[in-house]
Amino acid sequence: MFLPRKILEEKLRIMLAEDLGQGDITTALVVSEISVAEAEVIAKEAGVVAGIEEAKILLESLQLKVKTLVADGEGIKPKQILMKIFGDTRTILSAERTLLNIMSRMSGIATTTRKLKDRLLKAGLETRVACTRKTAPGLLYFDKKAVSIGGGDTHRLHLDDMILIKDNHIVVAGSMEKAVKAAKEKASFSKKIEVEVININDVITAAKTGVDIIMLDNFSPKQVEKAVKLLKKAGFYGKILLEASGGITSENIIAFASRGVNIVSLGEITANPKPLDISLEVTKTQKKT
Repeated sequence: MFLPRKILEEKLRIMLAEDLGQGDITTALVVSEISVAEAEVIAKEAGVVAGIEEAKILLESLQLKVKTLVADGEGIKPKQILMKIFGDTRTILSAERTLLNIMSRMSGIATTTRKLKDRLLKAGLETRVACTRKTAPGLLYFDKKAVSIGGGDTHRLHLDDMILIKDNHIVVAGSMEKAVKAAKEKASFSKKIEVEVININDVITAAKTGVDIIMLDNFSPKQVEKAVKLLKKAGFYGKILLEASGGITSENIIAFASRGVNIVSLGEITANPKPLDISLEVTKTQKKT
């Protein structure tokens, strides 16, 4: 994923401005305005690091110097130094929490994604691990990028990425067939069409509409297996991508991924990520010369 530096810089500075409010009162009262410092960003636990690019851009936009020691996607160990920062002490301390929030959250998402992907590979499965659109407001780009860094599939980034016909669309349209027909007649050739199926009896109906992807929503592993058998018998299996979604967790992902689907999507990757423990420590201060 890529955004021009100035666009990404703007997103990051909005985050910082939200945290600063009218200014960091503690730092203003305690730290001299002529102080400069050196600081280190340190991992406190093992994982997959993400947010290095964002951290560097944020800090450099504040006229701080940065030396990165790792790259996004690398495995890191406890006590490993991820980057070094040089510059105005007040600025470093005022940006600290925003910096760590971005890196901790993105690294947590990347770490979770990598663990899930590795678990499937270890089981001999090539099923893709995807996230969903359950991201924190304002963090969609960062959450999705972290998934990509961890080796997962970002799924839809925005509503205009692809056509995903869900249960409410079908209710409003009158039927699955009508909804898919309307989409095919009006959509650009460049957009794939996915339809959500909540009833196993509708799997073949969905396949017959000619969609590109079928989402088996809130199916049990046994129901997924049955759906795959139905598609094989009808000659559709292998011609349509199959996604299992809903109720999938890190505990049961193998049970779903091993039933013949191409993609398993999990909301927990981005909806409730466990941040990686990362800290910032000032190592040296002196007066500006």
